[in-house]
Amino acid sequence: MRDLDVRLAMRSRLRREHEDDLSTRVVEEMGIWNGAVRVDLAVINGELVGYEIKSARDTLARLPNQASLYNAVFDRVHLVAAEKHLDHAVSEMPEWWGMIAARSDGDRVELEVFRPAGMNPAIEPLQLARLLWRDEALAILDRCDAARGVRSRTREKVAARLAETLSLDELRRQVRQCLKDRGAWLREPVSYQGHMAVGSET
Repeated sequence: MRDLDVRLAMRSRLRREHEDDLSTRVVEEMGIWNGAVRVDLAVINGELVGYEIKSARDTLARLPNQASLYNAVFDRVHLVAAEKHLDHAVSEMPEWWGMIAARSDGDRVELEVFRPAGMNPAIEPLQLARLLWRDEALAILDRCDAARGVRSRTREKVAARLAETLSLDELRRQVRQCLKDRGAWLREPVSYQGHMAVGSET
């Protein structure tokens, strides 16, 4: 069972769940932390949800570092993993992480919820604000009459002002809306097969 097999199964599952919901974006390889790490699949609607895939051929060596970064920005995170990984992952990952078991059934991959995801209790506002491009963050600050003093500053300064200005709930809402409103990232359509590199713009 390869990573691609699990990805295709998960992609199909998300398509079935969200294809009739025009307010939802399902994207692949969403970059966070200025592209330093990419989550395999993300769903953006009333929440920002990440799905990290670990097939039977993968190891969990990189997962703790990935998790520390995902935990800063995603409302919920699911590990979609081969069964052999789950016992170890349950003991290592936060309790609010969801777990989805991926099993090979002949030519198909079957997915079963092993543990449902809870809400992330510790989103970091600055890291969330850093998901936005500079002009997106400035536009929000303009609407809040809070852009004065940072219009000519770096993206980092603009993100810091945004994180300081908005409540966490409002920041989450504004970031999700901006991500959904982007027509295309890296010249790729935002769609079920689309690619997002959130941190690639300056």
